[in-house]
Amino acid sequence: MTKYRTEEDTLGPVQIPADALWGPQTERSRNNFPTGQYMPLAIIRALLNIKKAAAQANMETNAISEEKGNLIVQAIDELLALSDEELRKDFPLKVYQTGSGTQTNMNTNEVVAHKAHQLNPDIEILPNDDVNKGQSSNDTFPTAMNVVALEALDKLKPAVQHLIDELKAKQDKYMKTVKVGRTHLQDAVPLTFGQELSGYVAALEHDLDYIKTLEPTLNELAIGGTAVGTGLNAAEGMPEKIAEKLSEVYGLNLTADSNKFYGLANHSGLDVVHGALKSLAADMFKIAQDIRFLGSGPRAGYGELNIPANEPGSSIMPGKVNPTQAEAVTMAALRVFGNDTVVTMASSQGNFEMNVYKPVLIDAFLESADLLTGTIMGFADKMIHGMTVNEERMEELVDNSLMTVTALSPHIGYHDSAKIAQAADKAGSTLKEAALKSGKVTEEQYDEWMDMLKMTNVDRKD
Repeated sequence: MTKYRTEEDTLGPVQIPADALWGPQTERSRNNFPTGQYMPLAIIRALLNIKKAAAQANMETNAISEEKGNLIVQAIDELLALSDEELRKDFPLKVYQTGSGTQTNMNTNEVVAHKAHQLNPDIEILPNDDVNKGQSSNDTFPTAMNVVALEALDKLKPAVQHLIDELKAKQDKYMKTVKVGRTHLQDAVPLTFGQELSGYVAALEHDLDYIKTLEPTLNELAIGGTAVGTGLNAAEGMPEKIAEKLSEVYGLNLTADSNKFYGLANHSGLDVVHGALKSLAADMFKIAQDIRFLGSGPRAGYGELNIPANEPGSSIMPGKVNPTQAEAVTMAALRVFGNDTVVTMASSQGNFEMNVYKPVLIDAFLESADLLTGTIMGFADKMIHGMTVNEERMEELVDNSLMTVTALSPHIGYHDSAKIAQAADKAGSTLKEAALKSGKVTEEQYDEWMDMLKMTNVDRKD
């Protein structure tokens, strides 16, 4: 049977589980907002680091005694040392709560205060007056949002680079392996598989560059703006000190917002950076889609690629192998596309001095970054790394393609080249047979002009 203790807030007494570190505001939120996923622990850890930096800054500005400040720091250090599983026990609130994240901010304040009481019951640490001193939910939560977004990007960027490296290895290996090009899902002139892969590499390099270019927009923090951006109740110099301390913790170049009114009411930085994530997701969708089509078969599909057999593909068809990593990538991409709408809509919903869609915005952002990081790593290691080319199939398709007739066009003209292709298609013959029958080219000319590798311009330097 659960035992309870009674605590009071400004609305009256609240029954709280006796062993819980949280207080009345957390308990009210736990009961009022039981729906949806938990607030990401990355946000919780960021808030704890913000509270720690605030306590240190408050001591340096003489806004709080060293006795209280050091106890707050000690309590936070013990909480930060907990595993995710242990930490979650003290932070039970959901994403779908107040749009400012106030309940999660107070959850943090209450847990730190109770942990401090456990460490030294002789020193009174109050959630609002001490742990939250010089802060409000309105500046701590958006500060945490930017910090965790930057953290997430630091995990995503190496994953993208890893996939680029895997693709480059295949690009180099197959740079002179000729295959059929396809436009409008129809046969086109040939290219090499290495050239095709180089397009994927370039797309991902652009996406990585977009992320690196845009992420500094998140370096400015709202801390110190407190309730509406005026900085009321924050000691002078406190925002800069907190930004400096957080920079040391996260290894980032963080600064306090030059305009706190912007920092509280707007999240355009997260919006534009998520746009880069959407661009990455779009390119990943295309790449994964191409790979799974090219690997379709083994006998009734394109059959150009051999994909790794990571697990049985069917519960009813023995021996079937499915492009599961590609499917995971495409599903994750769809979620990112949806999250981009959430981020855009949420960032547009600032009213006057406050945006009240903060929790859902950062939850969507973090989900996108996490999904991209995980699926890109899986795609690189479990799909691209073990992927090989079916050279016989590629050669067969090139030989049967009618679009290689394009190489004849500069010599005999577009009209006569088209007639040769149409004749070959109608007769079911090879292109060479139709070309020789037309009398427009000799066998020697055909063999010279129809050099498939030469047609790809793979050795051209421009």
